[in-house]
Parts: sequence; structure tokens; C-alpha cells
Amino acid sequence: MKNNSFDMSKGVDWTLVGVYLVLVLTGIASIFATTYRDENIITGFLSFKTDYSRQLLYFFLSAVLAVFILLMDSKFFTATSNILYFAGLILLILVFPFHTDVKGTKSIIRFSGFQLQPAELCKVFVNLALAKYLSSTDLNFRKLRSQLVAACLVLVPAVLTILQSETGLALVYFSFFLVMYREGLPSAVLVIGFSIAMLVVMTLLIDQNVLAIILSLGAIGFIYGLQRLIKRNKSVLVLIISIWAIAVGIQRFAVPYFFNNVLKPYQVQRIYATVGKDFQVDTESMSEEDIKKMEDKKKAGNYNVKQSKIAIGSGGFWGKGLMKGTQTRYDFVPEQRTDFIFCTIGEGFGFVGSIALLGLYLFMLFRIIHMAERQRSVFSRTYAYGVASVFFFHVFINVGMTIGIIPVIGITLPFMSYGGTSLITFSILLFILIRLDADRQMVLR
Repeated sequence: MKNNSFDMSKGVDWTLVGVYLVLVLTGIASIFATTYRDENIITGFLSFKTDYSRQLLYFFLSAVLAVFILLMDSKFFTATSNILYFAGLILLILVFPFHTDVKGTKSIIRFSGFQLQPAELCKVFVNLALAKYLSSTDLNFRKLRSQLVAACLVLVPAVLTILQSETGLALVYFSFFLVMYREGLPSAVLVIGFSIAMLVVMTLLIDQNVLAIILSLGAIGFIYGLQRLIKRNKSVLVLIISIWAIAVGIQRFAVPYFFNNVLKPYQVQRIYATVGKDFQVDTESMSEEDIKKMEDKKKAGNYNVKQSKIAIGSGGFWGKGLMKGTQTRYDFVPEQRTDFIFCTIGEGFGFVGSIALLGLYLFMLFRIIHMAERQRSVFSRTYAYGVASVFFFHVFINVGMTIGIIPVIGITLPFMSYGGTSLITFSILLFILIRLDADRQMVLR
């Protein structure tokens, strides 16, 4: 612990703190604009029964945690990283017997009127544990074993999150692979990952048999074009045939299995709708209740995106003004205080306000990357890149959802969306970084 307030403030990046405050206060104002219903404003804020007053309370809690983090010794985070990671895994496991079903998700534990979503909080623990592992003095990250250990640190909580029907949150964990790439993960891994993603999209857009023929013709073309190299080295032929076999296996077996057995039918429909195709679900083996739920979610998802586009478009260039938007003010956009909070900015402040908000997020990301590169400690640098990666994924996916270019998968907008766990988690993520940066002359391991 630090002994005085002077030590707490020494070296703190107040620019990043200022950006944090602007985003949080903008979020509270946006939630107020969409949920205020003519009650007395002072009473509404002091009652802690309205959404905007509760968000203000979560901000106060986050501020207390932020001050507490700034008072701590940076070595605390390296010393407790692994302990916190395993504590996070225990929390994720406890979700299964003690969860509360909230809007289809089984990832929330509720007690004494407070809701906790361990999958959100575990992003902090995974980032700390990954930074701890990658900063090990005897680590050779070029070895496959080291890369597999780092991947397991990320994938274990991601799998547990998927099992809790939180596919969107699970995807955020994959942002940590960008951190691994910065620390030496071969670029081939990212190329392979991107290629698989493109293959999945092609599988959705092109008939399976046609795509298999295209892949086969591509393999034949490579064999013909590289025949001189193949004559000198037969392993090239084996590599081409192996890649072809894996690609065909993914598009004919892996993708259908994942879509039919892992994803929910409404999630599959949203993904198909995003790429402009309709998906017919086999309802013979489904109960009438499940069919109804699926249809309701499909209609809700399509309705959400449609109303979101209308709200953002109606804002025009300058916007209608705070609390003057008809779409968000009168609840035409579902989840407008959580996943679709960006609509409030789009309608209220128009194109200018939307660009200003995105510019603020962009500035924050570049600031974090700048902070990462000035660290002397591998632990601090790796943690900083983890923060930047998580923020980037959340902002990109959330905004993409609201404008209809990404399937609706339930990702919050950092510091803006309503929710205690979300705001507290992002605050902890950021202020641990600010604390580490304040002690950047130290070499932490």
C-alpha cells in the first residue's frame, strides 16, 4: 500500500483518466435520456431505483475501486495473477449450479439483489494470468508447448463461457491472441485463423458441393503451378493435399456440426441474416416451446437491428438533441440502454456525435498502445496490449451490431452500456493499467 495521496497520484496518466470520466458520464447521460419518465430528477437519482441512478451508483463503486487500485503496490498484481485466475475459473464453474436465467443467458449469479456475471470479470483475471505467463524469465514463446499453454489460459474460460450460452462474451477472449502475436506468436497462426474465418463465411454463402469443387480446383492449381518445387521437395505436395483435406473437412463437417450442435437456432439465423441469407431450421426434433422461443428471438433480433438503424439514421448530421429522439425516447429500440446504447448517441447527436464518440475510443486505444510501448516490464506491456485488445473487440463488435454489419451477440459498449458488472470490470481493467504505467520504471515479473 502507498502511504500518502502524493504517491497515489505520482505518474498517473490523467489524460486517460479524463477520457474514462467523459465516457462514463456520457453513458449515464445516455441511459438517463432513454429511461427518464417525468419523475423528479433529484429523487430519481437519489432513489437508486431507476436505471440511471443505479448506473451512477455503479460508477461510484467503480471510482472507489479505482482509488483502491491506485493506492496498491504494482507488485500485488504480479503476485496474485495466478490465484485470481483460478478464483475466476471457480466462479465460472459455480455459475452452472447457481445461475439465474436472465433473457436466455445462464451466465449470471444473483444474490441479495445484486447480479454478477463471472464471464465479464474473468477478462481481468485472464489478462493478468496471461501477462504473468508471458513475462516468465525462462519462457521461450517460440516453442509450441509455450504457445499451447498460453492458448489454454485463454480457451478454458472461453469454453466455460460458451457453455453458459454467452457466445458473444466468449468471442472477446479470442482478442488475447493479438497479445500473443505481439509477444512472438507466429504470424502464420493469425493467417490460419483468418483463413478459417473466411472459409466459414464462404461455407454460409456458397453451396457445400460447389465450394468443395472450388477448393479442389484451387489445390490442383497450386500443384500445377508449383510442380517444379514439388519435384525437388515432395513435402510441398503433402502440405497442399493436407491443407485441401482440412479445408474440405471444415466446410463439410466442422461448420455444420458447430452450427447444428453448438450454436442456438436463433444465433444461426442471425448469422445467416447478417450475410444476407435465410436459414431454415429443422424443427421436427424441437418442442413447440423451443420453436416459439426461436421464432420470438428471430423476430426480436431482426426488429432490434431494424429499429437501431432507423434511430441512428434519424439523427441525421447534427442529431435531434439529448432526450429529443423519438426512437430511443419511446422504447422503439429494445435493449437501448445496454447493447444498443450507441443508438442514443446516433439519434441524439447525429453523425457528428457518433464520430466524436468513436474518435474518443480511438484516442483511448492509441493512448493505451503508446503506454504499452513505454513499459520496461514485459508484464506491464503485455497487460496493456490485453486491455487494448479487449476494448477494441467490444467497441468494434458493439457498433457493428447496432448498424447491422455484425450479428447481434450481446456485447456491451465499454463504459457506456448499463450494467454494474460491465462498468466495474472495464474500470478495473483500465485502472490496473494506469497503476502499472505509473510504476513503469519498475521491472515487474
